[in-house]
Amino acid sequence: MPAPLDGPWLDDAAGRLIRPYTVSGGRTRPTAALDLLSLVMATGTTPQTHLGPEHALALGLCHGPTSVAEISAHLRLPAVVTKVLLSDLVDCGAVTARAPRTADTPTDRSLLEAVLDGLRRRL
Repeated sequence: MPAPLDGPWLDDAAGRLIRPYTVSGGRTRPTAALDLLSLVMATGTTPQTHLGPEHALALGLCHGPTSVAEISAHLRLPAVVTKVLLSDLVDCGAVTARAPRTADTPTDRSLLEAVLDGLRRRL
């Protein structure tokens, strides 16, 4: 039998052994508002409900602020499945999620021109 790629749900020859929709219990909509750039972080609270092994893997990736996209890549799961898993963790208080910070004012033209001038000088 080939060695697992990364955990019990992947196999070198067969690929993913469990279908992604099975991981999320067939759900396709997260209960929490998450997008790919949302930052998720563990709260230190132990979930009181039984969660699957994928939930534990996702929770293990949330020691510091981590984007949904990064967690999805590490889990090798589609983003929508990852969002469902993470929303379960938000619902039970194991993680918090927040939208990424964005600049209140768009970058002005003078700053972009200064960056371009600096790049040209280095060439």
